[in-house]
Amino acid sequence: MKHFVVGVDIGGTNVKLGIVDPSGKMVARSAFSTKDFIRSPRALIDAVCANVLALLAQEGIAKARVAGVGIGLPGLVDVKKGVVRILPNIPGWSEVPLKRVLEKKLGLAVQLENDVNMITLGEWVYGAGKGMNDLICMTLGTGVGAGLILDGRIYRGPGFAAGEIGHVPMTEDRSAICGCGSWGCFERYVGNQSLQEEAARLFDRANISLEEVSSKAVKGEKKALGFWAAVGEKVALGLIGPINILNPRCVIIGGGVARSFALMKPAIEKVIKSRCMKTQAEMVRFVKARLDDSAGIIGAEVLIRHEKR
Repeated sequence: MKHFVVGVDIGGTNVKLGIVDPSGKMVARSAFSTKDFIRSPRALIDAVCANVLALLAQEGIAKARVAGVGIGLPGLVDVKKGVVRILPNIPGWSEVPLKRVLEKKLGLAVQLENDVNMITLGEWVYGAGKGMNDLICMTLGTGVGAGLILDGRIYRGPGFAAGEIGHVPMTEDRSAICGCGSWGCFERYVGNQSLQEEAARLFDRANISLEEVSSKAVKGEKKALGFWAAVGEKVALGLIGPINILNPRCVIIGGGVARSFALMKPAIEKVIKSRCMKTQAEMVRFVKARLDDSAGIIGAEVLIRHEKR
């Protein structure tokens, strides 16, 4: 029996790898810096292969005991053809047939997936969304994205681009230019950069961190509590449309900003209760992601075994 899955979470800063058993437990992990191999897709692919094989050798796991390798990527991925269409934050990645290349180099079955979808799969089966058939898993960090589980299945859309919640328009303010090329996007108001700028303005300190603002809020400082309440309100405003349209049972909030989830949650729930349609507002609940930075790796186990069913 093939017991293990290798998960690879490729990010703009680091590549994280792990070996996951059939219970969703990570039995080994490693990581390396993306920037050391960013000069070309070939360099990064070779580094991924070397690290996957090294991790298996380190644990004494033969290829015959590996069901497959799941790769999460920060961009648009054609999961049927196994092609990386584009990675916006990693140069040179356009129409790369990654599945074919990796299978040839590794001698293992490979499946590709968008990184937020991979996180969603992990949280759905082994984390905060366990037992739910309909949920939104949103990541709040440098960017804002979401994965969708609808009627017990991951929903990718016909172009594999579903879940771009960060680019739902919040305003027609054309000065709020977004990295996607549009303006007034949700991400423009709750992404890390915008929150850092707002914190610096509010506390009149250019170098104040969001962690420090959280620490002040936990200690009861009114200005810091107000900051996170305002963030919660913005998060809720961006979720009203998706909740009204999809009627999920659960919204999972992950990513770096979610470390302050408890400070945002009351404001999120208040806005949703007052602004969402009654049935949707009553049915949905908000929870913090549980798997932290392991979610994308653990999600590979779900991806590989689900695709094989």
